[in-house]
Amino acid sequence: MKKTIAVLFGGQSSEHEVSCMSAVNVISSMDKEKYEQILIGITKEGDWLKVDSVEQIEDGSWRNSRVRAVISPEATKKTVIFMEDGRVSEKKLDAVFPVLHGLYGEDGTVQGILELAKIPYVGCGVLASSVSMDKLYTKLVVDTLGIRQAVYVPVMRAELKEMNKVVEKIEAKLSYPVFIKPSNAGSSRGVSKAENRAELEAGLSGAAEHDRKILVEETIIGRELECAVLGGEDCRASGVGEVLAAADFYDYEAKYHNAESKTDLSPVLPEGKEEEIREAAVKIFRALDCFGLSRVDFFLKKDTNEVVFNEINTLPGFTGISMYPMLWEQKGISKPALIDKLIDSALLRYNR
Repeated sequence: MKKTIAVLFGGQSSEHEVSCMSAVNVISSMDKEKYEQILIGITKEGDWLKVDSVEQIEDGSWRNSRVRAVISPEATKKTVIFMEDGRVSEKKLDAVFPVLHGLYGEDGTVQGILELAKIPYVGCGVLASSVSMDKLYTKLVVDTLGIRQAVYVPVMRAELKEMNKVVEKIEAKLSYPVFIKPSNAGSSRGVSKAENRAELEAGLSGAAEHDRKILVEETIIGRELECAVLGGEDCRASGVGEVLAAADFYDYEAKYHNAESKTDLSPVLPEGKEEEIREAAVKIFRALDCFGLSRVDFFLKKDTNEVVFNEINTLPGFTGISMYPMLWEQKGISKPALIDKLIDSALLRYNR
């Protein structure tokens, strides 16, 4: 019997386009002999629409769908409800694969709907999703693990009314250059680097457009390394991949629009550093109560080779250039096999 899997994509976050790219890969890699797919696109305005094909995602025409698709929060139903021109129909779901990045998808909100509906879903639960999405609260948890991370100063949007005081607070703790990050944005949206006070003020204002919480961090000069984690209580880490950014740092443009940015799935690292990163990735995954999948990002500091934790992504990209599926392919797990494992883990968690 085929399992009916709803794939959610798009969403209201700044990572809407990346989500669509990821969804194309997930849907195309899903074994059609095992799964009946229900495709649900969420527009930037928040409309949930039934989508008929991958081609509609690729050309963007899915946004013209006339069929509304709503996952019922009623636990007795476990259905998606379709509505068109006054006609209503329902379809039972076995599980949901939320291919959503950023706010209103990776932050525990969609996961909360699915918990209410008692529908199994791929990926981390409400707590892990919300805490891991918030860079500030992730840092507060990782502070307890004895794992080195960038020194940081938290800033609230409301504080920016007195910009001089904020700048003085940051300059008292950090030296230029510094990085400014929205606490809850992904794909490096709203992230900037400041070499001086004027750039810091501009960066704070830019980050505030994405979130009310902002992090200002010391600049770590070194190699950018990523590690994929898969599973539940028995989670395991992949090998370590390296990001070779074409830009000054791996921002949104460098990730998705600069062909010079590359990834190395077998980087040569100093002795013992790959295992140190893999162990730290699993420790962070467990401390944040993650489940299913996450990608954990680190720096290897120049000159000292110190491992420094950067951030965790609980719904990492599945685009053609995304590190998470490539790292598992490097370990012999194909995309279809990886998707099988993720869906199986979702069903296993629910049955337990």
